Amino acid sequence: MNDDRGHSRAVVSLPTRMILSAVAGIGAVNVCHPLDVIRIHMQLQNHRSVWHTARSVYTQAGLWKGLYAGISAAYLRQVLYGSCRMGIYSYLLDQQHPGAVSLHHKLLLGSMAGSIGAWVGTPAEVALVRMSAHPHKYTSLWDCWRRLVHEEGVWQLWRGATPTVVRATLVSACSLGITSEVKEQLSASEYFGERGQWLQGYPVLFLATTISSFVATLVSTPFDVLKSRYQNHTASGYKSVWDCFVKSIQADGFWVLWKGFTPAFIKLAPYSIISLTLLDKMSIAITGKNAL
Repeated sequence: MNDDRGHSRAVVSLPTRMILSAVAGIGAVNVCHPLDVIRIHMQLQNHRSVWHTARSVYTQAGLWKGLYAGISAAYLRQVLYGSCRMGIYSYLLDQQHPGAVSLHHKLLLGSMAGSIGAWVGTPAEVALVRMSAHPHKYTSLWDCWRRLVHEEGVWQLWRGATPTVVRATLVSACSLGITSEVKEQLSASEYFGERGQWLQGYPVLFLATTISSFVATLVSTPFDVLKSRYQNHTASGYKSVWDCFVKSIQADGFWVLWKGFTPAFIKLAPYSIISLTLLDKMSIAITGKNAL
């Protein structure tokens, strides 16, 4: 049986979806990782701007040990978190009847995939925060994990799992669900449909992922700030996520919860554009079916 886009209705396996998602995520990380490092530094310290933060990190540690600090953790994060988040979503979406999935259903599928991926990927997320914030302290991802377990206990690998899962649930719901919905609506419109075939494909994905990235960043940044501050245990001293929330607002004001919004959006938008475009195009090339 074929769907309304002429693709086979045979379901692509979950492992295949997850492998394609991990590869797409790693491809995006190679370009976007410095923005993630800048975001983390802005959330943990009092840097004035994206440019000031980037210059400070580069001056202190250089390109590879500064702006690309923790890249191994970022790769592993894509293998664990990215593969689950995008892979499970595209697999679940593939189970639905073509053209009959509402926006709230897509948001629900994105939430489920994101929460699962976040829990699995939290140890890599903790290492990414630590290695980005303290590039000279750890020699490798494994050294970071070893010292973390030895000095603070094994469950510290899941430190900040609650805000991590909440953030990932919101990001995945928006970035995946809204991307699918906007892509579907634009493709069906008279400007992007039969009267504008040249705008199909990459332009549609670009617009869809940019819109979804802005919404995702807006709703998730407060949880991202709390996650980064709480997971950076060596410098924070927070007793709990709630303690981190209260002390952060008391010290820096309410809008501290959106600190790092600009680098977060600047990072998420190209990351989403690159990773979701790679995923969708690789999926079509290898399986003959869309991923979104």
